[in-house]
Amino acid sequence: MMLDVLKQVGVDFWSVFAEMSPYLLFGFFVAGLLSMAVSRRMVERHLGGRGALPLFKAAIFGIPLPLCSCGVIPVSMSLHKQGASKGATVSFLLSTPQTGVDSILVTYSLLGLVFAIFRPLVALVTGVVGGLLANVFGQNKNASAATNPAPDDPPTASTWRKRFLDGMDYAFVTLPRDIGKPLLLGLVIAAIISALVPDDFFADKLGRGLPAMLVMMAVGIPIYVCASASVPVAAALILKGLSPGAALVFLMTGPATNAAGLATIWNALGRRTALLYLLTVAACALGAGLLLDALVYNTEIKVMTHTHQMIPPLVQNLAAFVLLALLSYGFYTRLRRRKAA
Repeated sequence: MMLDVLKQVGVDFWSVFAEMSPYLLFGFFVAGLLSMAVSRRMVERHLGGRGALPLFKAAIFGIPLPLCSCGVIPVSMSLHKQGASKGATVSFLLSTPQTGVDSILVTYSLLGLVFAIFRPLVALVTGVVGGLLANVFGQNKNASAATNPAPDDPPTASTWRKRFLDGMDYAFVTLPRDIGKPLLLGLVIAAIISALVPDDFFADKLGRGLPAMLVMMAVGIPIYVCASASVPVAAALILKGLSPGAALVFLMTGPATNAAGLATIWNALGRRTALLYLLTVAACALGAGLLLDALVYNTEIKVMTHTHQMIPPLVQNLAAFVLLALLSYGFYTRLRRRKAA
């Protein structure tokens, strides 16, 4: 029995690892481009400061990006190190993984126009609210950055080729080294939960109301699921009697949070900011779910039978091996630096 459980944990670990790997590698690449092309002065001008406008800009910037809750981490850390305020960083972290251009189209195809409009609007509100809370309450003396890239070079000190190479080194060496440990720890936790929680636990028994939303939130917060992949699950749950509001709670908490992402945010921005992040997701998800149920309780939400074409398994597994190699190299370089110190 125990051997079967361990085997299932291993299978679930690799399944989640393979699913997230293409998105995380893409996130690394985007982070490298940002470190290369986005100047500290520009980030400070648009996303720095403690007002509401930088938070709004960060949320708007994040909504269309096709980054999951793991892929968004290196990008947000890059923005933070380039001068974005903690509030703007949290705003970007909250709004980006909940939706994207691809997931909006999938949402429209499977859940209809109401969800397709409501979902990005809720992501925007969540980002701004979380950013405001982080600016007001999130200052933490113990907060530490996940990465330590070198300060910006003077404008005339390097060519674009050198900038690109420096950006890719930051993307595929520094970032995997700095987020690898909390990432893998969170994935182990997520795999254990995935292996032990029955598949039909919340299908026909929950129905409508706040209890169903609380259960969906408890399920959605620790697991890894990208914004697009969560839509077919929500559609199936609605077909089995789950309320649209409870499904929306899962659509928000699943992509916006997972054990790996929360562990990284805790390490990068501090304990207080990580708790504010989690509280914002939970409160906004419940509020949005109750509002959506109130709006569409008597409205038929059409759920189509076809599913969105996800990344092929071959590509996922190849990306997983690439990511595993990068993380292994990151651990090796970290160990080598410690021995040299």
